[in-house]
Amino acid sequence: MIQVEHISKQFSKKKIIEDLSCKIEDNCIYGLVGANGAGKSTLLRLLVGIYEKEGGTIQVDGQDPFDNPEVKAKIVFVPDDLFFYGGYTLTDYAKIYQDLYPNFDKKMVEEMAKILKLNPKVPIETFSKGMKRQCALICAIATNAKYLLFDETFDGLDPVVRNFMKKRLAAQMSKQDTTIIMTSHNLRELEDICDHLGLLYQGGILFESEIDQLKTKMYKVQISFKEEFDENTFQDLELLN
Repeated sequence: MIQVEHISKQFSKKKIIEDLSCKIEDNCIYGLVGANGAGKSTLLRLLVGIYEKEGGTIQVDGQDPFDNPEVKAKIVFVPDDLFFYGGYTLTDYAKIYQDLYPNFDKKMVEEMAKILKLNPKVPIETFSKGMKRQCALICAIATNAKYLLFDETFDGLDPVVRNFMKKRLAAQMSKQDTTIIMTSHNLRELEDICDHLGLLYQGGILFESEIDQLKTKMYKVQISFKEEFDENTFQDLELLN
């Protein structure tokens, strides 16, 4: 479980995160939504121990992640601004991840690369933006780490690949009891996959809720009848269409 209480972070005297608290349960998909500059990327870097907090506490399985190799071994972080070494292929990166994560699944990388038609022997720097994102997601999922953190998770992915990745992430959560945290500036990208949602605004969590509670009382229902029917069948209901 990740427990955050009253943390703050600033750069050049500008407060990016201020008195932020949230609780992320194990085995869930937690979405962070907020406009650009709301502090999403900074919060993820605090959770994985890249940045040091200024006040408050961050507990990942009861331990502070900053300067803590034991905690960091449980976490994979895919940033918004991806970086790949020149000349490195997906196969090369898989070997790096395999050295860092003992439960890394090399066969999963090969399988997903084949499905997505990614050549694992071609330098990643020659790939498109979306293909680079796919490589990063593939390696992250294949680590079988307990915590997967993604910044702007589906940026640059077309709808087909986006749906494929959502299915793989959901399957990973079910298989490994994985906790997934993903950010986006667009609620629509997250509402069909996340269990819980936090709205980040001006450096703080404005509110947290289960995703179903955020939806309106208007539902689309599909039904079938054995007998013939017409509009009179629904005379007691207010029909929209």
